[in-house]
Amino acid sequence: MTSSISAPRLEKITPVNFESATGIRVRPEQEFAVSPVMQSLAEAYVHPPGVAWPRLIVDGDRPVGFLMAFLDIDWRTDGGSVTRSGLWRLNIAAEAQGKGYGRFAVESVAEELRRRGTKELYVTWHEGPDGPADFYLKLGFRRTGELSEGETVGVLGLD
Repeated sequence: MTSSISAPRLEKITPVNFESATGIRVRPEQEFAVSPVMQSLAEAYVHPPGVAWPRLIVDGDRPVGFLMAFLDIDWRTDGGSVTRSGLWRLNIAAEAQGKGYGRFAVESVAEELRRRGTKELYVTWHEGPDGPADFYLKLGFRRTGELSEGETVGVLGLD
């Protein structure tokens, strides 16, 4: 992690930080690749409790990003033949990118999944010149060869 990060931490989304969370904006050219925070929070709300794990990424008193993990979802929607956990959303504020917050977010989700006994962290991404493929691949994710809703599926071993 770079020295520009003082002490990032994750916070649960609450009435106190809700506006800060929903104010996170990625760079305009990245908007095709990730849903706005408001949509993510709505999706978290409509899933059963415990499926979504949304968190605000804060450095000092400054909100710098948002992440949402998914926990033990029915990946194939066939009654549970394959369940997976991973990173559902990652929005790093445009002005905070390139400072290690994305890596912090992925490492934080990996730590939470390890704590829960999970062996693999999944993520999906849109391919393209402004997409996050290089970011995830540099962190050790590998492409599985699958697509999920048109997005590339990647996996990171947590052993």
